[in-house]
Amino acid sequence: MVTLEIDGQEIEVEEGTTVLKGAQKLGIYIPTLCYEETIKPYGACRLCVVETIVNDRSMFQSSCSLSVAEGMIVKTNSKPVVKGRKILLELYLSRCPEVKRVRELCDQYGVTETRFTTFDKSEDCVLCGLCVRVCEELVGARAIDFVGRGTERKVDVPFERVWDECVACGACTYVCPTGHIQNEAHRVAQLKRQLGIQRKCRYMLMGAVSNKLCPNNYECWRCEYEQRTEYRLGEHAVLALKPAQRQGG
Repeated sequence: MVTLEIDGQEIEVEEGTTVLKGAQKLGIYIPTLCYEETIKPYGACRLCVVETIVNDRSMFQSSCSLSVAEGMIVKTNSKPVVKGRKILLELYLSRCPEVKRVRELCDQYGVTETRFTTFDKSEDCVLCGLCVRVCEELVGARAIDFVGRGTERKVDVPFERVWDECVACGACTYVCPTGHIQNEAHRVAQLKRQLGIQRKCRYMLMGAVSNKLCPNNYECWRCEYEQRTEYRLGEHAVLALKPAQRQGG
């Protein structure tokens, strides 16, 4: 066990616990855009950066990927931390001015305008990588990835065509914080053409169940089984089930 202090509150957590999880146990809110508990930390959005003091040395690090240390002092809302978050939110606002989640965070921190040049075309992707990571780490399909560099960087499918490895599980749509990923309907249409009379349910394709045929013509958003399963699990099946369970069926 490791003892540390977060915003003046002492807490004891298991070694290897991240600072973000430690703060959450204390009920301390740290904003995130690229964090999902079931996916490995990525630290892309930088909104979760906190000030840490270890051996009288102050540093600014992403709390989602930073492990706790004995005697560590963490400040999640210090003036430098808040200032950094506001600058980041200005950058997000210049890129994605119409995204609801970005607007909510801006309102929370009092950011009403940006000093940075706005994009010619409003974007709705913050490049958080959640969709890419859930597809690779949990689904195992790797059907989408980052393409390009710098200001041309984006999330896309190989050769701008929906890849055959995509099982239309919808996990990418589920974890996307901005609503950018909306390729599920296109993939479902492709599945109809590819699988035809086989009608393998997407829960079977993703390994969540060993055998199930689709009775609903791949219109998953209208499927009672889909709704019941998600309600029972409390979240998307890809996030709720362990990898061994998915592989074992």
